[in-house]
Amino acid sequence: MKKETKKILIAWDLLNPWEKIELDLKMANRHGLISGATGTGKTVTLQVLAEQFLNAWIPVFASDVKWDLSGIVVAWKNNKHIEKRIKHIWIKSWEAKGFPTVFWDLYGKRWHQIRTTISEMWPLLFSRILDLSDTQDALIHIAFQIADDNNWLLLDLDDIESILFYMDENSKELRKEYWNIRSSSIWTIRRNILILRQMWWEKFFWEIALDLKHIMKVDSSWKGIMNILDSRELMADTRLYSTFLLWLLSELFEQLPEVWDLEKPKLVFFFDEAHLLFRDAPKFLINKIEQVVRLIRSKWVWIYFVTQNPWDIPELIRWQLANRIGHSLRAFTAKDRKNIKTISQNFRENPEFEVSEALTNMQTWVWLVSFLDNSGIPSIVKQWLIRPPESMMWEIDEETRQQVIKNSPFYWIYEKRLDRISADEILEKKEKSLSPESSLPFGEKGATKEEKKETSLLEDLFFWTKRKQWFIETVWRAVMRKSANRVATKITRWILWWLLK
Repeated sequence: MKKETKKILIAWDLLNPWEKIELDLKMANRHGLISGATGTGKTVTLQVLAEQFLNAWIPVFASDVKWDLSGIVVAWKNNKHIEKRIKHIWIKSWEAKGFPTVFWDLYGKRWHQIRTTISEMWPLLFSRILDLSDTQDALIHIAFQIADDNNWLLLDLDDIESILFYMDENSKELRKEYWNIRSSSIWTIRRNILILRQMWWEKFFWEIALDLKHIMKVDSSWKGIMNILDSRELMADTRLYSTFLLWLLSELFEQLPEVWDLEKPKLVFFFDEAHLLFRDAPKFLINKIEQVVRLIRSKWVWIYFVTQNPWDIPELIRWQLANRIGHSLRAFTAKDRKNIKTISQNFRENPEFEVSEALTNMQTWVWLVSFLDNSGIPSIVKQWLIRPPESMMWEIDEETRQQVIKNSPFYWIYEKRLDRISADEILEKKEKSLSPESSLPFGEKGATKEEKKETSLLEDLFFWTKRKQWFIETVWRAVMRKSANRVATKITRWILWWLLK
């Protein structure tokens, strides 16, 4: 059995290649931050760190926004720049190789479909996905409570819609036990659910749900498995992206046992374009993310946020990020220079150079690094030359993609779909048993549940149309009545004037 790695070698001193920096895996649950301007090598840093964690038998999960990480499955081929850098730093442990990788996709178009059920999603997060108001959010909580009280499974969007339809039809009876149920709010929620269906999220709420153990595996060669989430299309809706990642972290926090003093982390997360997690996020959601980031350390899960500017990360969360890697930043305005000076103060000062100047003049493959030492104290910031990646750094071709899919250990698991008996089927059966359809002669059938929903919509539309017609007619009568009174008054006055003349 291979001997476990306790430290990973990631960089060398820029001026003295004999001095190297190693990250102690015992300190790997302190979380980290990778920051830098566009084109300064943040993705390279992510890939190099991920490779070394995989070599240390640690599984990695990364969201890939630009699809640059897919090349990690293929080994580097002849490259003059890589060979030159290897000779410069006298590295002996470098080996060109690909890594075992599983690709995931929320939309299920190209890779393994990530699924979960409505029941596993918190009411708070589900409301966040639907972008609901406080009143509508309360109705979602009531829907989840009704399902729990009746032991009805909420697996897909059909189930939550059936619960809402049931709440609307039985609002008078349910008000006594639950809360005031307003039809207008329910129809708004159902409209937002329809929008989710159009955005492919119907495939996300389904079974077989993702088993978190599958993203925490090592392969037969004692390498951690690289899990890559295809986030190219997901970036179009940052609200869904942030909610999904928060759900994933929350599920890990709930399912993993609390442990103490391990030799290495159980899982490492890399969140690329991390500023998208917090864009337009309400305060309660940011507080929830901060809580999960802070507490998940006891589960030995390490999180790295990758972003352009450290200030993109809220302050409460930024405090939790002790291991920091800074790439070059751009200073075009006085405000930019002021921000860079403030950012440089986040590193432990080095008397040999000015950090703020170094941040604006570094090469692509150079870092400013400050990690925690064995005592938990941040090290003095230095400029380091990054380790060359061992795998490719661009998108794989279609032939390689098909090969990765066929060789995936989860191919026969997540290609299947289950449809267990849940709230939708139970309520449909209950509705049929109570409907007049049971008294129809043999062979005659009543309307289906979908037809009844459509009929209800038509009835509501007819009702509002009649209300609109009644309102117009009432206003018209009032106007005509007032006009007629004015005409009658003028005629009366004219007759009296003529008689008294």
